Amino acid sequence: MNNSKLSAAEKKALLKIARDTINEFITDGKISRLEISDKGLLTQAGCFVSIKAKGTLRGCIGNFISDKPLFQLVQEMAISAATRDPRFYPMKDEDLADYDLEISVLSPLQKISSTEEIEVGKHGLYIEKNFSRGVLLPQVAVEFGWDRETFLRQTCLKAGLKQEGWKEGTDIYIFSAEVFSEKDA
Repeated sequence: MNNSKLSAAEKKALLKIARDTINEFITDGKISRLEISDKGLLTQAGCFVSIKAKGTLRGCIGNFISDKPLFQLVQEMAISAATRDPRFYPMKDEDLADYDLEISVLSPLQKISSTEEIEVGKHGLYIEKNFSRGVLLPQVAVEFGWDRETFLRQTCLKAGLKQEGWKEGTDIYIFSAEVFSEKDA
């Protein structure tokens, strides 16, 4: 995201936008149109929104690129994480009482020629082979204490490939993310 970091106020605003959007969409089926003038929230960057309930993943959806302002993509990804993640049932009113949000604002994807370029803790992975693709955010490897090879294997599994699928005929991309959550705020 043009190497510009979001301010603490911008991060807080994006988390509030995500929470308000989820709550409003689940209860009323509506999405508020927001008038935003804050420059950081108007930049175009990809993002993922993760929802956790009782410390466990409850939904995570994102997009690497965007042709709209960041705050609007956060709204879309928040609703998708709450209602369209195929691993979980769509959130209901009773789920709104207890959940936490984490947002990852992404750098552009960068194709690598050697897995040595992957820095665990700094990079996320996007793997593509034939029609299979998988992504894991940078914080996932840290949360689970994975080394580079385990991170690659797990991303392959997420893509529906064999664990060692990254070794041959696979396009591997890295990206970084500015990650922040309500627990940080």
